[in-house]
Amino acid sequence: MKQLGDIAGVFAYLSLLTVGGGMAAFPELKTLTVDVHHWVTFPQLLHYYSLGQLSPGPNMMMVASIGTVVSGLPGAAVALVAFFLPTGLLTWGIGRLWTHLQTWRWRPAIQTGLGSVSVGLVLAGAVIMAKGAVVDALHAAIAAMVFLLLLKTKINPAYPIVASGLIGILAYWV
Repeated sequence: MKQLGDIAGVFAYLSLLTVGGGMAAFPELKTLTVDVHHWVTFPQLLHYYSLGQLSPGPNMMMVASIGTVVSGLPGAAVALVAFFLPTGLLTWGIGRLWTHLQTWRWRPAIQTGLGSVSVGLVLAGAVIMAKGAVVDALHAAIAAMVFLLLLKTKINPAYPIVASGLIGILAYWV
């Protein structure tokens, strides 16, 4: 039961850090699940996150994988509810308030500021992830190619993710 409480506490807290998306919470997700609680290793976390990006639906459904590792199906359920319920309720409440304050003169400034915060949090998550994923020249080349491809085209990100995985498998076999 203590583990379920720990899962609920960790993922409810992380839920409130997802301004701008799940990547914004990645640095703290790594700290809590890998360094503090030792539920998963950093490579496992990267794999779960990558699979979450590839799968349909919210990419942070991957929190269920961590919950499953810690406490089986009850852990998965607790992780999902704890991660999505606080943010969902907060979004609903703020959305109602935001609509009410539609003509408020500070609203555009707040939106601009929150946009900048979101970009910073996502960038911090990307840097933490890159430290664990880009471990040699091959991975650096793959990361650079995918980055440039996504920057210069409007390709669906799932395609380079799958292609990168296939390249990794081929490199492993060779």
